[in-house]
Amino acid sequence: MTAERVCTTAELEPNKPFRVVLDGTAIVVVKDSAGDVHAIGDTCTHGDISLSEGFVEDDSIECWAHGSSFSLTTGKPNNLPAYEPVPVFVVNIDADGVVTIDPNEIVSV
Repeated sequence: MTAERVCTTAELEPNKPFRVVLDGTAIVVVKDSAGDVHAIGDTCTHGDISLSEGFVEDDSIECWAHGSSFSLTTGKPNNLPAYEPVPVFVVNIDADGVVTIDPNEIVSV
């Protein structure tokens, strides 16, 4: 599969998760307060909860149900109860600010 257009950087509000499903893979896209765009798996590894409904602070997203937070850059949990990481996807942004993601291009798991 090739990268698919998911949004533009202008459409992303800072620190507000944006959920997309690409080829059956749920992904949460976040523009952090520094303006960097991240894409990680949308499902908390602790309780099958959508991370796109969580809270973004600094470089992490927190699961609203049990409080585990995950690094937006590595996918690793920052605290319990989650102990398994979520996948991190490659984000491409063109000169016009169009954000594309290929759900098969994983940076880390």
